[in-house]
Amino acid sequence: QVQLVESGGGSVMPGASLRLSCAASGGTFTDYSLGWFRQAHGNEREFVSTIVKRVDNKYYSDSVLGRFTISRDNDNNMMYLQMNNLRPEDTAIYYCVGTTRQQGTFNTGQVEVWGRGTQVTVSS
Repeated sequence: QVQLVESGGGSVMPGASLRLSCAASGGTFTDYSLGWFRQAHGNEREFVSTIVKRVDNKYYSDSVLGRFTISRDNDNNMMYLQMNNLRPEDTAIYYCVGTTRQQGTFNTGQVEVWGRGTQVTVSS
């Protein structure tokens, strides 16, 4: 099974950009659809974005559509989330996730692998 490690979080002001990275090791990277979930303090984990294995179709939650871009580099076992025009409501722990399902969006119950998370804080 693949292991996932996030990096790239931090504290930024509204309107700024961040790029999150997810490094995968073990397993076969291309066997996994990958994505990002986030969890704000006191809230449940929520879907942010996914990229489907083999076809690279991309999906986004309504709250990040047009601002965030997901991508993957199969040669280097990496996945990224480019986050632009960040808002205070984007503040959360962001988790890199994986599933062997080939489907566009998936819920927390369908996630097979979780990273440990990286904190993103957007505040003036």
